Amino acid sequence: MRPSFINLRVAVAAFALIAVPAVAPPPELSPAQQLKLYDAAHAQQLTVSKSASAVTITHSKYSATAGIQSLANSGTNYDWAKLVLLEGGWPQSDNNVTVLLRWMRQENGANNWWNRDNPLNNSFGAPGAGGTGRNPNLIVAAEHAAQALKRGAGGGYGGIVSALAASASPAVTAQAIWASNWSGSHYANGTHWSTAPVPIVKAPASAW
Repeated sequence: MRPSFINLRVAVAAFALIAVPAVAPPPELSPAQQLKLYDAAHAQQLTVSKSASAVTITHSKYSATAGIQSLANSGTNYDWAKLVLLEGGWPQSDNNVTVLLRWMRQENGANNWWNRDNPLNNSFGAPGAGGTGRNPNLIVAAEHAAQALKRGAGGGYGGIVSALAASASPAVTAQAIWASNWSGSHYANGTHWSTAPVPIVKAPASAW
């Protein structure tokens, strides 16, 4: 009886092994398939009212502030005025450029505005009686002019700096210039100050 019982158990075990089918693991999903499943499970909807109207935003004008090298490459009296404003951290506005051009013309004339690389006849950094000192080039001259205005040196330049910072009208800034000690004559309180348009004049490349 015992051998038959053992054979029966062996037979049942063998049958069980044969009866259990092999189960293959599910295929691994690609990243794209996983993303698709995620999107399907987390789908969102946006409902827009029929009364909503489309809004079109148009950027019709772009501008950029020229840097030192681009101003030097262009090389005109207008560019030098902008360079002074850039060095001083003041707006390169039409008001500020206009008053600086008029100031440069009063000091050196329009056709030879780069004389001694000192368009405003500034003594700071280029010592000389009556502002007759020479700068190494017009870029350094712009640095010195801005520094002279910001440091003041007892010249009463605070009004000029404030006017430039506010982009005040050329007339207002000019009055601050006349009131300062930049010129011993104070430009005859404005009677020796022209408001005529200043021509665009390019300096020689060697001046830069």
